[in-house]
Amino acid sequence: MSFIADFETRLPETLRKKFQSLNSPFAVQEYLNSLPYIAEERDRSPLNVMLDEQCHCLDGGLLAVLALWRLDFQPLMIDIVPEPGMDDDHVLAIYKIDGRWGAVAKSNYVNLGFREAVYKTLRELVMTYFEHYCSVAQVKTLRGYTRPFDVSRYLHLNWAVDEAGANKMFYQHFYKCKPIPLITPQMASRLSRITDRLYKAETLYTDLSWSFGVRPNH
Repeated sequence: MSFIADFETRLPETLRKKFQSLNSPFAVQEYLNSLPYIAEERDRSPLNVMLDEQCHCLDGGLLAVLALWRLDFQPLMIDIVPEPGMDDDHVLAIYKIDGRWGAVAKSNYVNLGFREAVYKTLRELVMTYFEHYCSVAQVKTLRGYTRPFDVSRYLHLNWAVDEAGANKMFYQHFYKCKPIPLITPQMASRLSRITDRLYKAETLYTDLSWSFGVRPNH
């Protein structure tokens, strides 16, 4: 039995049909959007994301990678990273069509999700998040991104259904990837703050109680 087929057999029939209905990157994004964003200190396996019907950017991103893999995309994810101590990192499930990159992502912020496959390089793709990636202090915080991480190299961890295996992959492998800088320290020092008007737009539909610096574990 294949890795994905084994995952599907663990799902109740209604959820199995839902997973099998995700027939495009945008359909995967729409499913992620339908789940509540809960930034608790638990990183679920894709199975538990679907069973619990909630996620955040890391475990939601991994579910997206699995769903994209089922559609014959290479199962890749990257981490886009902020200035240390100023914000959360953000996980993107990336996909490629006709030589162009796109992304699927679960986010608490309306502009940090889906990207069409129109970007020639990963840097070009990641930079589309730059002006939207801001802290609750209205500071632009995005600073780097990691190279693509292929989750198919870790099938022995059974990460689709085993939460402990998913966490081992996350923390012993994925988060060990070294970020590629997007801007220099000099550039960062002269960045303007997000205006009140723009911040209001960026946080439309956002539950700020789950934001970095606000949620209970902070």
